[in-house]
Amino acid sequence: MEKEALRVRLDYSNMMADNLPKPHGLSEYQITSFQVRTTQIHHDFLRRRERGEFAFMDLPLRKEVAEEIAQFAQSIRGRFENYVHLGIGGSALGPMALISALKHPYHNLLPQEKRSGEPRMFFLDNIDPDTFTALLDIIDVKKTLFAVVTKSGGTAETVASYLFFLQRLRAALGEKYRDHLVFVTDPIRGFLRKLAREENIRSFAIDPAVGGRFSVLTPVGLLPAAIAGIDIDQLLNGAAYMTRICQLETIAENPAYLFAILNYLAYQEGKRTVVMMPYSDRLYRIADWFRQLWAESLGKKVNRAGQEVHIGPLPVKALGATDQHSQVQLYVEGPNDKVFVFLEVEQFDGRAELQSPYSEAEASYLHGKSLNELIAAEKRATELALTQNHRPNMTFRFPAVSPFTVGQILQCLEIATAFAGELFDINAFDQPGVEAGKIATYALMGRPGYEEKARPMLELWKNRKEYVV
Repeated sequence: MEKEALRVRLDYSNMMADNLPKPHGLSEYQITSFQVRTTQIHHDFLRRRERGEFAFMDLPLRKEVAEEIAQFAQSIRGRFENYVHLGIGGSALGPMALISALKHPYHNLLPQEKRSGEPRMFFLDNIDPDTFTALLDIIDVKKTLFAVVTKSGGTAETVASYLFFLQRLRAALGEKYRDHLVFVTDPIRGFLRKLAREENIRSFAIDPAVGGRFSVLTPVGLLPAAIAGIDIDQLLNGAAYMTRICQLETIAENPAYLFAILNYLAYQEGKRTVVMMPYSDRLYRIADWFRQLWAESLGKKVNRAGQEVHIGPLPVKALGATDQHSQVQLYVEGPNDKVFVFLEVEQFDGRAELQSPYSEAEASYLHGKSLNELIAAEKRATELALTQNHRPNMTFRFPAVSPFTVGQILQCLEIATAFAGELFDINAFDQPGVEAGKIATYALMGRPGYEEKARPMLELWKNRKEYVV
């Protein structure tokens, strides 16, 4: 099929004044007035990309990395019953989105013969002790590959997760425990890199120029995807296709720039929450991944001049049609302070036909229809209800859910995030608020060298007042 037929498109009709009254709807002039600024940002992006600052944009072109990963995945095919991914934040959300979108919804429950040598996939992206101990009831560590994923090589949660399973691997396998480990980390620095060198543990490198939340197309996401049997070449091809589209500096032709500008303009009108609502279970994890990308990149205390601005749109995830029965009442009739981003699938893999033996109206009208038609109608109905109540909304329309289309949406949203950072005049690639919490965690857990750094926070903890009911 031609690539153009597989293109993910952005329908922003319901953001515009043609469909919404002002100030809720935007005029063409409001958008086109950003063209000069867009051209400036675009050419600055090109210069920064040449200097290696926007390394995430070039990831789809690094086919040698994909080839190495594909070879490794093939070499272990059929050797392990389970794959356990140990990572948090950007080291987990992207991989989880890929598996959820591109594998059988009940992959782990399929019989082994129907998984064609692919292991069951488990992601431990939190440090809840109940979850860790419960997994030991499900897996045999002697039949499991553990991927330890941390860009810095020393993330507290990931190192702790590794230590939890390491003791069990050693007890079960002796010196062969190394054959059940693979590291994804910095190519030179950090605790994991040191271990990989000293203990000869297989590893893959994360480009130091790629931030964690932009790392889904590095080995962070490509490794578990390949092990699960996903076509990572097509995933990268889709991302590369979107990158080429986003080389256009004209706003109307560049979905990433347009998405950022629409959200920026809405933010200026007081609509400071962005609700991403897939009408597809398979795409729900993409909304989860987007939350970190948007929040951690754009939520900042200071602008580039060092002035306190406390800026940032709040990303929220919802699921259609499920959340029509929980959140949409608020969205339609509550405060008009949100922008809605639908993810819509035109062609599902399966078709679920409906037959009704009943004459009652509650069931008879569904006879001869399908769940495919119903979920499409549900999305359109929610879109209409929001628009009728002057709630701005837009839709990313997927021809189908495939590695090629998923690669497109990931790359589009990453480029849009970088562009939005420039509009907000903040650094979209740092996360000082996250670092402060890490420092406090290290100090509370007794890591040497962090007591003084965390002293102001620890003093606040000592002086707090407790109110217990």
